[in-house]
Amino acid sequence: MSRICELTGKGRQVGHNVSHANNKTKRTFLPNLQNVTLMSDALGTSVRLRVSTHGLRSVEHVGGLDNWLAKTSETDLSLRARRLKREVAKKLDGAKAA
Repeated sequence: MSRICELTGKGRQVGHNVSHANNKTKRTFLPNLQNVTLMSDALGTSVRLRVSTHGLRSVEHVGGLDNWLAKTSETDLSLRARRLKREVAKKLDGAKAA
């Protein structure tokens, strides 16, 4: 399982540990990923995603998973999140037409 946020695309970063003697050794900075269950109001179901805490705060700030998916471009989203975005959009378009 890759260490990438399914909503924001945030992944690992590479840097150095720097000692007092200024020796540099490679290290990785991993995002704080959590397994969360988010509710989709449009679909009426809950969705399990692997999301960074930064992404979770962003989703709550925007007003929920459906609003987040509507505002985010598909390039940042994982494959599962892209499919979810299409389902939500289809459901919302069907509700507007009716």
